[in-house]
Amino acid sequence: MRRATVTRQTSETGISVEIDLDGTGTYDNQTGVGFFDHMLDQLSRHSLIDMKVRCDGDLHIDDHHTVEDVGIALGKALTEALGDKRGIRRYGDCALAMDDAQVRAALDLSGRPFLIFTLEFVSPKIGTFDTELVREFFQALSTHGGITLHIDQVHGLNSHHVAEAAFKAVARALRVAVEPDPRKADEIPSTKGAL
Repeated sequence: MRRATVTRQTSETGISVEIDLDGTGTYDNQTGVGFFDHMLDQLSRHSLIDMKVRCDGDLHIDDHHTVEDVGIALGKALTEALGDKRGIRRYGDCALAMDDAQVRAALDLSGRPFLIFTLEFVSPKIGTFDTELVREFFQALSTHGGITLHIDQVHGLNSHHVAEAAFKAVARALRVAVEPDPRKADEIPSTKGAL
């Protein structure tokens, strides 16, 4: 069963994350940050990873701790659900177009976190959401999920479209990477024998 439940409690946030890597993209995400919930819904729907996120954060300060800490908890849940990573494809990539925006995502579930992030937002906010928090989420996800993650903007004029294209591109890449490889179902995808 490639499932995980992670809880994280700090003085800034209380978080519960449940995921199922072999799901259908069913989601129920409630963080108190509307745009972020919408992005988490996209991440679940397009990766086909069932996802339930609950976060009670210090939103009276701002959204930063909520977004970053959900990324931390989600990264930890992915690591737990993947186990020793036996039989997965490991790598995934996607070039995703959304209206004016095109974003490329490529990732490796290597256990070696590294983020390349070249998104540029023309506005500092999407509604009330700080656009700089998109990077904070993916940095936390990469670090705590042990993911080498490259997210590159090819085109984009509308900040909402750029952000959403990024979440969808990462979702599609993640979908490929976590899928079982029918040709190597019992092997760890590395010449080292461990990831």
